[in-house]
Amino acid sequence: MKRIYSNRAVSRSFITAIASIALAITSTWAHAQASPSAGTHQLTRAEVMHELEELEAAGYNPSLGDDSSYPADIQEAERKVAAMHAAQQSALMDKEPAMQAMPMQ
Repeated sequence: MKRIYSNRAVSRSFITAIASIALAITSTWAHAQASPSAGTHQLTRAEVMHELEELEAAGYNPSLGDDSSYPADIQEAERKVAAMHAAQQSALMDKEPAMQAMPMQ
């Protein structure tokens, strides 16, 4: 009888140890998922609204609801916005003085 009780005690302590380890792992994972990465920042409401305005200007219409072309239409608008940003960045780079190309005296 004493042997059965000690086996149950060992089983309970083993299960408790496994549960504690599982809890520690999942809580660490949940914290890592909830914490923003070091290199990123939380978007502000103004930034999100600006992005939505750009997407709408590029042809995306969020008021269509459950549109059958949903993933494709927003992806196309995102592609257009990215191309516009790349063109703007290229134009800025072309207007910058070429100081790096000039030799230092």
